[in-house]
Amino acid sequence: MIAWRLRQRRPELSLRVIERGETLGGLHTWSFHETDLDAAQNEWLSPLVEGAWPGHEVRFAGRERSLRAGYRSITSARFHRELSRLLAADVLYGRAAREISADGATLDDGTRVTARCVIDGRGFVPGPWLSAGVQRFVGLDVTLARPHGLRLPLLMDADVAQTGGFRFFYVLPWSPSRLMIEETFYADDGGPDPLRARLAIESYAHARGWRITSIDREERGALPIPLGGDIDALWRGMPPWVGCSGMRGGFFHATTGYSLAEAVRVADALAARPVLDGPGVAWDLRERSRDLWRRQRFLRLLNRMLFQAARPEGRHLVLARFYRLPEDLIERFYAGRSTLRDCLRLLVGRPPVPIHRAIRCIREPRVDPRRHGLTAPRLQERPEEPGRAEAPL
Repeated sequence: MIAWRLRQRRPELSLRVIERGETLGGLHTWSFHETDLDAAQNEWLSPLVEGAWPGHEVRFAGRERSLRAGYRSITSARFHRELSRLLAADVLYGRAAREISADGATLDDGTRVTARCVIDGRGFVPGPWLSAGVQRFVGLDVTLARPHGLRLPLLMDADVAQTGGFRFFYVLPWSPSRLMIEETFYADDGGPDPLRARLAIESYAHARGWRITSIDREERGALPIPLGGDIDALWRGMPPWVGCSGMRGGFFHATTGYSLAEAVRVADALAARPVLDGPGVAWDLRERSRDLWRRQRFLRLLNRMLFQAARPEGRHLVLARFYRLPEDLIERFYAGRSTLRDCLRLLVGRPPVPIHRAIRCIREPRVDPRRHGLTAPRLQERPEEPGRAEAPL
């Protein structure tokens, strides 16, 4: 995403994308609310959007709600197709970075690629810096024998058996007879069981009266849902003066685990930067990451209420209560722009969790990085920026 935006805005730059896979974007679906981004960001992202709907729905036991915020989804197939048109000459496919430093990367075949600015976007870094639950999922793109009748995406259908944690089905209507059906759990640990999930998805479709004629694609994953930690410890474990983006740099929504909106904001910020030097970019990315971590402190409290105060079979009650709140509050929550008034509104009233368990969740768990050897030098001072001519990427 960063390279695509830079190529659009800064065509004079020399870029290299080191891609471990054979396509850009792997095998994923990225979704976001239209209100997560501003009008300009929605506009430049639009070529990547596979599905766009004027609203979305949620369902809980005995309750359904339609919400007006537009919903957008990007498939990895479209992502690869659109990005490769602009970045074709800039991508090295099937190559993994074995070592990364401030002045380049050594690839798995020993090739050395040098650069004045290096950005590491190789995915989430688990470790002792973070205490987290997990959102795990398996999704199937399916073709049906007859039209399904859905007009809007179903973001949460939690009117299902609540086993193994907060469980719901997520449904995207790609066309009148094509759907993505995803089973999602907010679980304490573990990864998805693809075979069990396939059977659950087929059973869910059958219960809705949908007969699946083919399974066209499968995706699976597990996203971290932070309960607490130390963002500085994450950055201490990174190579000095190397910027980290995406999940690797902690750029994701703490409660949903979604990273698309933050990826857009980071790409925009870097494309607008007058000079793209390694130390300056690394500093800015670290400070953006630390600021996001601070701003999401309340989200981590809500996560602890979900994972630690609520019993697994009762976690759906937390989300059911959330979706009774005013729609503008829900939009700001997903966009990461909750106000102090919003936070108070989320906490007032009788909580859907035992009070004594909720009280134990107030304090955020932290880690001592020295106990885990995370003592690499920190970026102490903001670096001076070089001149434009000295800073190709």
